[in-house]
Amino acid sequence: MAAPFTRVYRPLWRIITTTTSNGGVRNVSYTRQQWSAQNVKTAGAAEAPWALHGAVCVQRLPVVSQDRSPIEEKFMELMQQMELERSLLADHELKLLDDAARMSRKQEEDYDSDEEEDYKDKEIVTAQDLEDIWEQKLKEFQPALRTQGVDQKDVSSSERCLADSLILLVKKDIGNQKLWLLPQIQWQMGETLRQTAERALASLPGADLKATFFGNAPCGFYKYKYPKDIQKEGSVGAKVFFFKAVLSSHKHLPLEKNSFAWVKKDELQDFLKPEYLKQVRRFIMAL
Repeated sequence: MAAPFTRVYRPLWRIITTTTSNGGVRNVSYTRQQWSAQNVKTAGAAEAPWALHGAVCVQRLPVVSQDRSPIEEKFMELMQQMELERSLLADHELKLLDDAARMSRKQEEDYDSDEEEDYKDKEIVTAQDLEDIWEQKLKEFQPALRTQGVDQKDVSSSERCLADSLILLVKKDIGNQKLWLLPQIQWQMGETLRQTAERALASLPGADLKATFFGNAPCGFYKYKYPKDIQKEGSVGAKVFFFKAVLSSHKHLPLEKNSFAWVKKDELQDFLKPEYLKQVRRFIMAL
């Protein structure tokens, strides 16, 4: 029966005892320095250099409520009808009935004005008079517009689609391609990844955006390889760490067209590459 494979560790060398095909025993020894050098060489070949980037997902939250869907409209009508059928008369409705009864008494032949002692020396304002006043005020009221007068298809403006949540995208040069991405910038020594993401937002040209960041931990991760011509310069690709933020204020908008875009979640597929979009969709919520 062949001897089992065994390993023996010594302070200054490594001895591996193996069984040959003819049943003999062969010892192969390495010095500790040789073994460590071989491991370092293997690890260096396996781990390729990657550039670290911090990116920020800036969302502009809805400004107005969304329009009701047809089903929501029907449900609202049903609930209003049920509420009306089950409700008691309001004070205003009771006053309408009281005024109608008082006017009816005044028209009777046996009407006695002394019955109106409670209304002497008082200006009588009937419930119907109040309704007429309210109706006039309603006609004078002008509700605010649900749009800001901008082209809803102009993705460079953050004032579009006020009822939806919008996400900021920027166009960046990746090799000889121009790709839509979330704002990102390369990490610098001495800063945290969140500080890198904040710098990515602050460094956008022609924009003064203020955003509130959610925590110090990334919400997503994505890595991609550079084109072949860029890989020769040292890095084979980039590892991007995403942070989430909500737009709090802005100036100098709309931003430059064809360089910035405010898009809804269901419009991302028209801008982002499939693999990049797959990672981004994991942490974007339609608020």
